Amino acid sequence: MPQLNPLDWGPQLIWLVITFGILYVLMKRIALPKIGDVIEARKARISGDLAEAERLHRETQEAIAAYEQALAEAKQKAHAIADQGRAKVKAEMAEERAKLDGELGAKAAEAEKRIEKVRASALKDVNVVAADVATDLVKQLIGLTPSSAEAEKAVVAARKD
Repeated sequence: MPQLNPLDWGPQLIWLVITFGILYVLMKRIALPKIGDVIEARKARISGDLAEAERLHRETQEAIAAYEQALAEAKQKAHAIADQGRAKVKAEMAEERAKLDGELGAKAAEAEKRIEKVRASALKDVNVVAADVATDLVKQLIGLTPSSAEAEKAVVAARKD
């Protein structure tokens, strides 16, 4: 094997140095600048993407805050509308209740008047019947027939006591 022959080591070392030098120059002038450019481009792209992500995150947070504020305002408006509706319904109910109370009071007063008329009529009829009964009793007991005016006067006097 020629690689192991010590006489062949000199030329092999020279060719090794020449080959290594050429590869070193090629790497330094061609490959490494391209690799560096790719790395720099990736670094710039990554930092741009991170900046864009941060901007989008801020916009998202602002949108969420605006949404929550709008939601809170909508809830307040809904509560205000509901309160107004309740107040309106209560006022309408109170008005209707007052109207019904007035109608019922009027009907009750009218009913009391009718009852009083019926009662007065009944009492008048009772007085007439009582006067007739008193006249018949006096006639049967004493044998005298009092006048209807005297009988009514006696019934009215008896009822006052």
